[in-house]
Amino acid sequence: MSDLKPLEIVKELDKYIIGQDKAKKSVAIALRNRWRRQHVSEDLRDEIAPKNIILIGPTGVGKTEIARRLSKLTDSPFNKVEASKFTEVGYVGRDVESMVRDLVDLTVNMLKAREQELVQEKAEIIAEERILDLLLPKSGDPNIQEGHGTGTLEIVTSTIETPSSTREKLRSMLRDGKLNSRYIDLELTDRSMPMVEIFSNVGMEEMGINFKDMFNNLMPKNTKKRKVKISEALKILIQEEAQNLVDMDNVVKTAIEKVEQSGIIFLDEIDKIAGKESGHGPDVSRGGVQRDLLPLVEGTTVGTKYGIVKTDHILFMASGAFHVSKPSDLIPELQGRFPIRVELDSLGQKEFIRILTEPKNALLLQYMALLRTEGIDLVFEDDAVEELARYAEEVNAMTENIGARRLHTIMECLLEDILFDAPDMEVKKVTINKNYVETKLKDIKTNEDLSRYIL
Repeated sequence: MSDLKPLEIVKELDKYIIGQDKAKKSVAIALRNRWRRQHVSEDLRDEIAPKNIILIGPTGVGKTEIARRLSKLTDSPFNKVEASKFTEVGYVGRDVESMVRDLVDLTVNMLKAREQELVQEKAEIIAEERILDLLLPKSGDPNIQEGHGTGTLEIVTSTIETPSSTREKLRSMLRDGKLNSRYIDLELTDRSMPMVEIFSNVGMEEMGINFKDMFNNLMPKNTKKRKVKISEALKILIQEEAQNLVDMDNVVKTAIEKVEQSGIIFLDEIDKIAGKESGHGPDVSRGGVQRDLLPLVEGTTVGTKYGIVKTDHILFMASGAFHVSKPSDLIPELQGRFPIRVELDSLGQKEFIRILTEPKNALLLQYMALLRTEGIDLVFEDDAVEELARYAEEVNAMTENIGARRLHTIMECLLEDILFDAPDMEVKKVTINKNYVETKLKDIKTNEDLSRYIL
């Protein structure tokens, strides 16, 4: 983060998201403020609350993409959830605290995977020794007397040699891959768990997790023997040893600290829980969820299977189209917890042209790469790109405005025949010009009913 100044953050976002400069600027400032907070004096650090953001704009203009790219940019723990999935506590459904539990789970798994990568080399050495122990049992091993040995001594040499020299020859053969196709008996821990269903109206998923952990600790570790190839056995043992070498206590401690100090929760579709209370009883999917969400955003403690997590400094980013409701329909306390509100612009022809060609993951580049796998060189002329953008803008205006997602549907209609015939095509260079675009898309545009359902 010390290298990521707000200007740099915006430049990185520009590589993937076209336009929306105001939104990019706001999130870049919010992100930089998190780094600044880490460097103020300790007595003031806890007093600085994160500036939560609401992104307002129609679907397909880049709200979710901004949040996703931000998390990758800063390597922050990130969890995207749909607000409409949650219900008020006391009703069947997910309670809002589960989003924090999920964030902690994701972070622990991410850090665990990184730690395993760091000890990979050590794990490979230990796994190799374990394979050699299985191939060349030590003297006095009952397997040798019973005739259950692997017969490896015959593989190496028929002459009498010392065990150490035999072991080194085996090691050399193992590293050269000469033993990969041979089978070996491997004892593996049986990780299957009995199926337990929990019926509860409070914290159902958390209750299920606790039962699972409890059974893990109470039940004896079952092992089962499997006959596997040495190449596969080596992979299994490397993974097992890497897990054993990781200090999980340290991973959990780091993960909780990372979540508390730099976690980001992206609440999509927050407009679905906004709206006036209904007059005929409690509305479990709107007002109740907002009231449950409030302490989480204000700052509270959430119990997870890894320990207590404070949400005081987690950054909450919300987004919604707000077609039916308005941000002012959220309860006042929740509105106050989202001080930054950014309105994203609708996309027009100019933006669509740039979206098709400029980003690193531009749509045209994706289709070119897909067809290149069949040996076909797909070329788009400038006038064809302009025509595609114009069609997207017009269809968005005629039917529902779904922003840049319209380009995906139009591109599929445009290239449907080429994508279908590609494996058998003799022509290896296909040029898409304005006439081709008009020919393929004219029916969809003229028939409004067809465009309504197809696009």
